[in-house]
Amino acid sequence: MISPLSPLHETLHKQTAKEMIRDKIVSMIASGILQIGDELPSERELSTMLMVSRETVRGAIQLLAGEGVVQVSQGARTRVSRVDVNVSTQRIGVTNPTSINGYSLEAVHAARLLVETAVVADATRNLSANDIRRLEDSIAAQEQAFNDPVRFLICDREFHLTIYYASTNKLLADFVVDLYTYMLDHRRIAMGQPGAIEKSLEDHRFIVRALKMRNPEAVAAAFSEHILRIHDTSLAVDEGGLAVRASSPQAPFPSMPPAGSKESA
Repeated sequence: MISPLSPLHETLHKQTAKEMIRDKIVSMIASGILQIGDELPSERELSTMLMVSRETVRGAIQLLAGEGVVQVSQGARTRVSRVDVNVSTQRIGVTNPTSINGYSLEAVHAARLLVETAVVADATRNLSANDIRRLEDSIAAQEQAFNDPVRFLICDREFHLTIYYASTNKLLADFVVDLYTYMLDHRRIAMGQPGAIEKSLEDHRFIVRALKMRNPEAVAAAFSEHILRIHDTSLAVDEGGLAVRASSPQAPFPSMPPAGSKESA
């Protein structure tokens, strides 16, 4: 059963579900996850990835086709036909998705370590049982996208946003969404490297385990390692050193205290 959409912020409540999905797809295009000529996943796949009904996805695609953003052809997959998209003023995040790219990788990395870890620690205390189910459903969808960087990143985005928006501070959650969008075109390349999706999926499984334990410290530590991995793979793409980076061992996650121990309380 598909879990309902989590509330993001007050202005989104006035939008219909198909408009929300339209905005999500537009943000994926604006941030570089989806690029011109890319095939969109099928209605069934997008329904699973975005955790909404197929009817909602179909309505969003119709809106995008009417705007000329995607091309729908009989008997063929829907394709992205333009990337100069109109990002809604009610979009998820604070700034235009590409604005964050004006900052250095090191500045964004430091901001993510400082702010994102605090946001997810706060979210740990507020995630609902339904949010946890959404994350587990997302893990299952990510496993189905194991050999497809674009599909994986669509799932990855939903995974992260579900956690961010469980925070009690929606402004900080919006800011962290902007940090997440940094150089996603680089992330797309990095996710195409051997073992990259597997490592990211492993990170996500560890994060969900920590969230289910309601352990803010373990969640923040898991995100710190995940953010470091994102930094290193983004730097490798930027420097053209993917082969060297891919062969370098990654630091292991910190050990998680067993459920019920004093440390996990």
